[in-house]
Amino acid sequence: MTTADVFGVCGAIAAGLGLYGAIVNPQPLRKILAFNLLSSGVFLFFGIVAHRGAAASFSGDPVPQALVIMGIVVAAAGTALAVALLLRLYEASGSASLRADSAVSGGPAEE
Repeated sequence: MTTADVFGVCGAIAAGLGLYGAIVNPQPLRKILAFNLLSSGVFLFFGIVAHRGAAASFSGDPVPQALVIMGIVVAAAGTALAVALLLRLYEASGSASLRADSAVSGGPAEE
């Protein structure tokens, strides 16, 4: 088993754990962290695919590398936005939960 295979398996495991966490965890912060784990696994897997193409004597294609770098930047910006929205939800409602019983005061749940 080569190092590319090990990294490919680790990327697949990270993506699988992130997908499982995003589906199972009801807390929004844990969903954000699970989404980050999922995206990190996908980026690692894409990097391995690009490395295997270059190792198979094909010319080095910079497109997968550029896509991974752009994806990392977009994932970081999306995470910052999600955390800012979660903090705003906590300030407005006093809870970081999205359940109906913790609605903002004056909302339709109190009528």
